[in-house]
Amino acid sequence: MDQSVTGRLRTTIAAACVALLATTALAACNRESDGGSGSGKVGIDVPRNDSDFWNSYQDYLEKDIKAESVDALSLTNSQNDIGRLAANVQTFTDQGAKAVIMAPQDTGAVAETLNTLEEKKIPVVSVDTRPDKGSVYMVVRADNRAYGEKACKYLGEQLKGKGKVAEFQGDLASINGRDRSEAFKSCMDKNYPGIKVFELATEWKGEVASAKLQSTLAAHPDLNGIYMQAGGVFLEPTLALLEQKKLLKPAGTEGHITIISNDGIPQELDAIRDGKIDATVSQPADLYAKYALYWAQQALDGKKAKTGPTDHDSTVVKIPNGYEDQLPAPLVTKDNVDDPELWANQLEK
Repeated sequence: MDQSVTGRLRTTIAAACVALLATTALAACNRESDGGSGSGKVGIDVPRNDSDFWNSYQDYLEKDIKAESVDALSLTNSQNDIGRLAANVQTFTDQGAKAVIMAPQDTGAVAETLNTLEEKKIPVVSVDTRPDKGSVYMVVRADNRAYGEKACKYLGEQLKGKGKVAEFQGDLASINGRDRSEAFKSCMDKNYPGIKVFELATEWKGEVASAKLQSTLAAHPDLNGIYMQAGGVFLEPTLALLEQKKLLKPAGTEGHITIISNDGIPQELDAIRDGKIDATVSQPADLYAKYALYWAQQALDGKKAKTGPTDHDSTVVKIPNGYEDQLPAPLVTKDNVDDPELWANQLEK
């Protein structure tokens, strides 16, 4: 073959190879930027830092973000303020967030923020609370009605169906406060009519619970049961008040006030070991963090949620405005307080 022809042929082949490589690289870039790739920043708002439970949740988030190499924006804290949450979400969108994780404490007022995110096609994972309105990709939450029912049955059995119980209700603007309160009342009315329940609204504030408990004890010194809907904010002030009034008597002794809580923080488990309280329902702070990030990634991958059992011992159910992953929340008593599977027993001392 003529050398000039050979040269031209080699040039043509080289050009073709360059073009092919360029096309392949471009296709790869397009696949990487496709909505199904899972790429995108995640904005995460923590609802408060005045609760040991939520502080633990944040610790787990930070560990899981690092372990899973999640492309997360700097965490924000809305301090139980719906206006601040809206402002934090706006910051996320300004910084290019493609998914948002939040835990709105006012589940009614968050609707406008959710609507804004839906308009921008930014999926939302709501942790622990289920918004009343507004679209969510997934709610990561334990069955809060079960919390109220477990507390009711535990107190009913321990008090043998008779007595007086103070109930520290969470904020009734939150679906968690409503679910726990409604389920507790329904169970008590149906199964233990001999127990008088004093419903004390607290807005999840420990000082409010303590003040109302003091008034209730003054009027009813024979109070023999307490249901705390959030140990993270109620445990310390409650124990301090009972100790001050010399009413903090060990479980199993005369005059002991039977106490059940919700959260499952280390301090509650220690209080169970010490006989200061009797039980708690363990909210899985570790699983809240893990599966909030998991579902955010699923949303970024463009995957559609489905109902039914999961591979992480939970059940996904359809709710009016999205889906809910209902995680397990076990009852903890002196019989299983040292179970190594409980998240509070896995924390570094």
